[in-house]
Amino acid sequence: MIKAVIFDIDNTLLSFDAYVKYAMKNGFEEFGIGPYQESMYPVFHRINLGLWEAIERNEITFEELEKVRWNKVFQALGISADGPAFETYFRDCLFENAIPVEGAADLLQYLQGKYLLFAASNGPYHQQVNRLRIAGMLPFFSQLFISEEMGCSKPSEQFFQMCLLRINQKAGDLIRPEEIMVIGDSITADINGGKQAGMKTCLYNPEKRTVPFDQKPNHEVMSLEEVQTFL
Repeated sequence: MIKAVIFDIDNTLLSFDAYVKYAMKNGFEEFGIGPYQESMYPVFHRINLGLWEAIERNEITFEELEKVRWNKVFQALGISADGPAFETYFRDCLFENAIPVEGAADLLQYLQGKYLLFAASNGPYHQQVNRLRIAGMLPFFSQLFISEEMGCSKPSEQFFQMCLLRINQKAGDLIRPEEIMVIGDSITADINGGKQAGMKTCLYNPEKRTVPFDQKPNHEVMSLEEVQTFL
């Protein structure tokens, strides 16, 4: 029986993709880069995904991602612009913006009182706390597990073991790993990390990505509303 749920934040509760498109459109105008086109977003997505996967493999740090991300994006788009300056703009705006994923608030409302709820992220601590606050989601969570504060990142074993320890400290009773559900959009960070820790997993997969057989989660949903069918 599930007793606790750990939610990923970006592209599970809050739409990072929607924010990026907003920031690119407005930032390109502010920096005089030129008009934003929808065909530009997949370029950002590909490069950003590759950098985050490198973080998950402990090949680079988040600070290193910040130094190179927009230079790589602008280079791929054939744009001459100051990548680090745009990164600063991008992160400042992200701190003050929170676009909820459809159904996220309703799901949290439904689960409240039924389970202990937690949120986990590899993003910056104060940024993620503020975004959840802006979205009105912060009160739903007993605690946040943010890599910057914990000193380790998803999908490492250390990260999920620390989550388990803190959950039991909060619960005041023994909750076993198999009584915890991890819900997120990343096969690597959320699903593989949760599975390796012995936790149940649910992949939020609205894009219907193909999941390798050996990385299959316990549940896979296309919308957050579907989570109510098994929790």
